[in-house]
Amino acid sequence: MPLKDVKVIEFVGLAPGPFCGKVLADFGASVLRVDKIWENDFDVLQNGKCTININLKTSDGRQLARKIIQTQDVLIDPFRPGVMEKNGIGPDVLCKENPRLIYARLTGFGQYGSLAKRAGHDINYLAISGVLSMLRSQNSKPIPPVNILADFAGGGLICALGICLALLERHRSGCGQIIDASMCEGVAYISSWLFLSRSLPIWGNQTGQNILDGGSFFYDTYETKDGRFISVGALEPHFFDIFKQNLGLPELIQFPASEYQKNSAREAVKNAFKKKTRNEWSKVFENTDACVFPVVEWEEVAQYGHNKQRSSFQKFDNELVPVPSPLLSRTPGTLKSKRGNLTAVSVKGQVDNREISLSRFKAKI
Repeated sequence: MPLKDVKVIEFVGLAPGPFCGKVLADFGASVLRVDKIWENDFDVLQNGKCTININLKTSDGRQLARKIIQTQDVLIDPFRPGVMEKNGIGPDVLCKENPRLIYARLTGFGQYGSLAKRAGHDINYLAISGVLSMLRSQNSKPIPPVNILADFAGGGLICALGICLALLERHRSGCGQIIDASMCEGVAYISSWLFLSRSLPIWGNQTGQNILDGGSFFYDTYETKDGRFISVGALEPHFFDIFKQNLGLPELIQFPASEYQKNSAREAVKNAFKKKTRNEWSKVFENTDACVFPVVEWEEVAQYGHNKQRSSFQKFDNELVPVPSPLLSRTPGTLKSKRGNLTAVSVKGQVDNREISLSRFKAKI
């Protein structure tokens, strides 16, 4: 696996940090979670990781953490600036003890700036980044797509990318470094196209009235006869022509001249889709390049033809889980079961089969 023999210590936080650790674990890294004395019931991204419970408020706990970190390649810090320093395990200390350590700091607003120590969540990071202002349909307020964009894409995934880049650079220099992964900047970065394309004709109208943000009837979702939905992305003229012919509305014009004609076209498409079920429309558009596909419900996604053929989802530990992506031809990522827990006691032992002299831990696997 691409990250085989890479040792990661993940201090447990909420969604972004655990997802970053999951990506690394899925592609072969050995990930040790450092949790508080009680279990974190909100972390559902533990698979493939080992857990040790350490009380960082005690000197013994801090000493144990430092001993473990001396053997690691990567540290994931999900706390606000200053928290790790307060516990005596900030990068100024640890990077001296372990010069090859890649110290990844994953926060909402970054390590400095007027908002750095403020609390926030995905919706706030989206708001500050400017991206949330672009996520709304006509005459509606901005609507965040759950907490996917900032937490997981701009946060956990971008941080994992930073770690992989730092590992690659360390291969040449032999030195670790500190990563400042801000979810505000991360979500802005993955939205670069939205910023760089503002001068294109597709953004000529107010937010919610453009081609890609709900302003066009040929790039939208429609309810079908059975109360389900179909997605339409017939952007290019040749795709649009196939779309209107298969829908039974050959008279449709892709770019009507007046607002009345635009509304009439949308209403005609809406009424047409209400005449058949989602699956019936899927068969109508099957094997065509109309860019029309069903909105597949999450419960049925593993059984959808294309997904099933590629085994894009697997039942794992009684949960439906997406497989690691992207697919690598020689060293693909793999899903893993939960690896086990480590609890603080006074013995010597092993973590993931790596001999470490510890003052307090016992394997319970």
